[in-house]
Amino acid sequence: MNKAAKIYVAGHRGMVGSGITRLLKSQGYTNILTRTHAQLDLLNQAAVHDFLNTEKPDYIFIAAAKVGGIQANNIYRADFIYQNLMIECNLIHGAYQAGVQQLMSLGSSCIYPRDCPQPIKEEYLLTGPLEQTNEPYALAKIAGIKLCENYNRQYNTKYVSLMPTNLYGPGDTYDLNNSHVLPALIRKAHEAKLRQESSLQVWGSGSPRREFLHVDDLAKAAVMLMEQDYDGSFVNIGCGGDITIRELAQEVVSVVGFKGELQFDTSKPDGTPQKLLDVSKVNKLGWKAEIELRPGIENAYSWFLEHIAPNIGH
Repeated sequence: MNKAAKIYVAGHRGMVGSGITRLLKSQGYTNILTRTHAQLDLLNQAAVHDFLNTEKPDYIFIAAAKVGGIQANNIYRADFIYQNLMIECNLIHGAYQAGVQQLMSLGSSCIYPRDCPQPIKEEYLLTGPLEQTNEPYALAKIAGIKLCENYNRQYNTKYVSLMPTNLYGPGDTYDLNNSHVLPALIRKAHEAKLRQESSLQVWGSGSPRREFLHVDDLAKAAVMLMEQDYDGSFVNIGCGGDITIRELAQEVVSVVGFKGELQFDTSKPDGTPQKLLDVSKVNKLGWKAEIELRPGIENAYSWFLEHIAPNIGH
């Protein structure tokens, strides 16, 4: 990518989009195009197509999506499939019509069957049933992969998809009804510390294993692959290792400074026993995760203290 190339980052205010935007600016890219939701509704096909035809970006990163935790995914099922499909369809088809040759769509590791062999290889896509709680979101993200693949086949574009594991870091969501496990634990531990509580309750047994990747590492993978003009099939992005939820909770309370006891509520569901991505493909392309979990959590907590904690009432 030329440093003066026009790069549109869709979803630049979210965790992933802001991470990509931060990295591009730090690397000297000077022509980054962004629009807030108020300026451009990505569900409005005519507005999206007009915007892309007028601006004609050289590159597009699709980091815009409707996202949430298990509870939100399970309750707002229609919203999750409709909004994510519309965002992808409008941007990918609009990019093709505007003559944009290179585009990157960010997905999620939840695209894979619920009971996958571990670690999960890219070829396991569509080999079994999905996890029911987030099936609508997963189906929308699978459709995004297939949109990119088939526009490439029919129109010779270079539209690629990345499938990151569980992400965390600056810009994360800390709403307890919609956040994922790591930010939820940070907020709960912080509030328990302030209230000087003697214990902190964690959902489930603590035994499921999960993989966590700092958003700045994902941003490096996305920008590197775009700079390489990578135009192959979709790619897993992860750190290549996992920990139990119990170990994660212990790290979080240590970083936050909560001194109480961890209590695991086994009446709550554990979910999939393990979800670890095989990242050998992206490692061979030249990228490897660099941020270790402990300093990554410290970075996320610092951001939380600056941006979220002052707005929480006690």
